[in-house]
Amino acid sequence: MKRTSVEVRIAELLKGSGQTLSTAESCTGGRISHLITTVSGSSEYYLGSVISYAVKVKESLLGVKPETINRYGVVSSEVAAAMAQGVRAVTGSTYSVATTGLAEGSDSRYPEGTVWIGVSGPLGTMTSIYHCDHGRKGNIRSFAIAALSFLEKYINASKQDQQS
Repeated sequence: MKRTSVEVRIAELLKGSGQTLSTAESCTGGRISHLITTVSGSSEYYLGSVISYAVKVKESLLGVKPETINRYGVVSSEVAAAMAQGVRAVTGSTYSVATTGLAEGSDSRYPEGTVWIGVSGPLGTMTSIYHCDHGRKGNIRSFAIAALSFLEKYINASKQDQQS
């Protein structure tokens, strides 16, 4: 039995639903967007992405407050949440997913291979932390899959909530 990829499962959840998706990526540098757009018909539900590698872009395009970054650090639950909320507001999407982390190197709080993932949608905004140790390129790949998996769980929970 062939296992379907997470991006295909997300497409199955969103196609024909009228619901949409956007992304805000920092440490994944567009990898999530790439995976989403490899699925035929993704233009039906995928609105786009802000790749906010620089703090200035997180602040100016996504509306992340400088105080949030100064208080919690750019790699934090709070920044991931603000990025997810910001891209959702900018695009008007039903759902959004965001990443901020350390694909390479470490900081005073987190080791290399740490990412905070934020999702936002009808159930509000939630975050999750994920760790791996696969080198820069491997970490980016793992971060993208982890973010899409978290998003898939969120969409499923949202759809169950709508049915009850």
